[in-house]
Amino acid sequence: MEDVNFALLFVRVVIGVTLALHGVQKFRGGIDGVARWFDGMGMRPGWLHARLAAFGEIVTGLFLAAGLLTSFAALGFVGLMTVAGWTDHRDQGFFIIGQGWEYVMVLAVVATTIAMLGPGAWSIDRALGIDDDLDGFTGLAIAAGGGIVAAVALMGVFYRPPATES
Repeated sequence: MEDVNFALLFVRVVIGVTLALHGVQKFRGGIDGVARWFDGMGMRPGWLHARLAAFGEIVTGLFLAAGLLTSFAALGFVGLMTVAGWTDHRDQGFFIIGQGWEYVMVLAVVATTIAMLGPGAWSIDRALGIDDDLDGFTGLAIAAGGGIVAAVALMGVFYRPPATES
C-alpha cells in the first residue's frame, strides 16, 4: 500500500505545484499584461479575472499538493481547466502542439481521478480524518460536476467573446 500512497503523493505534488507555479507566473510575468490578454479573449473585466485565475491556481494547486480538501481542490482544478479550455484552446483543435485543449483536459481528468481515489495516507485530509469522506463517486461529483458547473456559471456571467470578423 505504500507504493499507492507514494504514487498519489507524487501525482498530487507534481500537478499541484505545477498549477501553483503557473499562477505565480501570472503575477511575476506582469499581471496587467495577463489582464489585457483576458480582456482580449472575452473574460471581462480582465483585471479581475487575471487576479482570480492566478490566485485560484495558486490556492488550488497548493491544496491539491498538500492533500487538503482534495476533492474541492480538484473542483477548482477542473473549473480552471474548463474555462481555459473553452476560452483559449477550444478553437485550436485537440492537440496541444497547435494550442488545442488536450493538455487542459488531461490535467482536469488527473485532478478528478485523484478526487475519486482520495488523497492517500500522506495527506492533510488523512490527518484530519476526512480522506475517506470525499472520495469515490462523491469525489467525482464534487470535482467534475462542481468544477464544470462553476466554470459554466463563471463564463455565463463574465465571458463575452470578441466578435469574429467575417
